[in-house]
Order: sequence, then C-alpha cells, then structure tokens
Amino acid sequence: MLEQQERLWDYDAVEPGQAGPPTVVAITRGNVAEYARLSQNPGYIGGPLAMPTMVISYAPLLRNDIAENNGYVVLEESRTARRQTPFAKCEARWSKPVQVGDTITGNRRVLEKYQRRGSKFVVFRIEATNQDGDQVAAYDYTCIFEYARGQRAAPAGAAAPAPAPSAVTTFPARRLGYESSSVGDQLATLTITESQEVINRRNEFRLAGKVSASNIHTDEEFARQNIFGGTVNAGPATMSYVDQMLQRSFPLSAFYRGGTLLMRAITPFRSGDTVIFRGEITGKRQNPSWIPPYQGESSAGILECRITGENQREELVCLADATMVMPV
Repeated sequence: MLEQQERLWDYDAVEPGQAGPPTVVAITRGNVAEYARLSQNPGYIGGPLAMPTMVISYAPLLRNDIAENNGYVVLEESRTARRQTPFAKCEARWSKPVQVGDTITGNRRVLEKYQRRGSKFVVFRIEATNQDGDQVAAYDYTCIFEYARGQRAAPAGAAAPAPAPSAVTTFPARRLGYESSSVGDQLATLTITESQEVINRRNEFRLAGKVSASNIHTDEEFARQNIFGGTVNAGPATMSYVDQMLQRSFPLSAFYRGGTLLMRAITPFRSGDTVIFRGEITGKRQNPSWIPPYQGESSAGILECRITGENQREELVCLADATMVMPV
C-alpha cells in the first residue's frame, strides 16, 4: 500500500526542466562569518564579501523542494525505498561579488540526466541573482542516483584522527600576479582535518530549506547502509576547502570577475581524515573574449589551476580545476 501511495523521485521519474520554487536569502555579516567558520577558515579576511563557495548555501540545491514541487517524494525521505543520492561533482561560475546587504534569489531545476559505466547521474542547475536582477553566480551540481559499483567499505580506523604525511612539501600563503606567474608554479597548500562535530554543524547551517537530521553525513546507522559504508562530509564542504586553498594564492576578485571552479569527488572525506590540498598553474592566457572590461582595465588574463586533495592514506579525495581571472 505504501508503495502505491509514494511517487518516488527516482532516476526514471526525473526529467530535465523539473524545477523547484525560488528562494530568497539576505546576506548578513553573521551568516558570511558563520559560513567561513564552518569552512574551517576562521581567519577569513574577505570583510563584507562572501566566500565564493557560499553560493551553495545562499542559493542551495534543495532536491526535496524540486521533487515536492513536481508531485514526488525525494528518495532521502521515502518510507519504502529510502537511500541517499550523494554528491559526485560541482562546477561553479561567478560573475559579480556577493556581499553583506545583498538579497539573493535562487532558482533551481533539473538540467540533464545521464548514465556512465553503469551508474546513473542527475545534473541540477542553480542560478543566483541579486536584488538588482543581475546574475551573480551559477553552478551545476551532479548527484549519483544509482551507483553501479556497490557499497564502499569504510577503511579500518577511519574515525580516528591521523596526521598528514610528514614528507609532503608545503607552500606558504602568497599572492600571485598574472605577469609574475608561470605554468608549473605551485600554489600555497592547505591542510584540513575533518571532524564529525564540524560535519554536524555544517548540516545544521541552513539559509534556505529545512535541516535534514538523518543523512549519510550525520547518521552513522543510515550511512552504513549506503554506498560509502559510513558517515562522510558533504561534497560542498570539500569544495569550500578548495576555495579556501585558492584564496591563499589569489584575491577574491579572481573568482568574482568570471572565475570558475569544477570539483570532482573521488574518495569519501571521512571524519578523522587529514587532507592536504595542493595545486599548480596549468595554463596562462591573456584577454579571453568573454571577460568584460573591469574598473578601467584594458586587459585581463586567465590562470588555469589544477588542485588535488590527498588524505593520510595517500588516497585522492578530490580533483578540481579552477580558472582565476587576473588583472594584467
């Protein structure tokens, strides 16, 4: 009877164009600071500017709202077939700064769905516009709706803190310029140790939508039944660490002038893991045609970067590519 009553929003029921209701969020000094704190970036000096990856909080995905708006029950809330549809990757693009005092409207819809190597993926597009009607950012968020490879076992001792490898070369924070940078230059590194406390606090931080008390991030029993075999952090959390790592080498304007960040999740980032984020410049080009004039500058340049996150077991946790827009 329950199966007849529930219209599950599974892969077959998902269709491109399905949308959720818009959200409206006021950007305050308090929520900008709290997002930075939960991103383990307590020394954030962006002032009134939001961290770029905060877009995933002030214009959130809200899969459950899209499902409900189209007459379905999201899989995470099913009474008959409950399971998680976890993060696979996210690509964000920024066009204008977001700062304290802004009011951001978020719109979300299904962009596409596809199958690859037996797994089934759904891509959502979320667009954020400010009080003037200008689009400030957009991102494409990909979820795994069906996972072909079965459950991944949690490594032994994963819940216990472990130090990062001592032999890794680290690079201190330093600001790079376009003219002084070359392909192959190393970016400043960042080391992050995840904890279940931080994971739980991030789950409770909501600027729109409801808090999910039970998911693969906070509910160990439920998480053991899903594909990662234990609790893990959320993909957007890892993305915020990549954001913070890039800030150690580039100003915020490098994001907000048309910068992009694509991050793919490779191995789960679990409580107790220590991950070192490293990066290097992989490309350099001047005056891309899509960059508009900015504050009287006659030219601008792009620095392309590749970022990796590796845990203490020498597993690749994430792989990211960024484009930083720099004055020339």
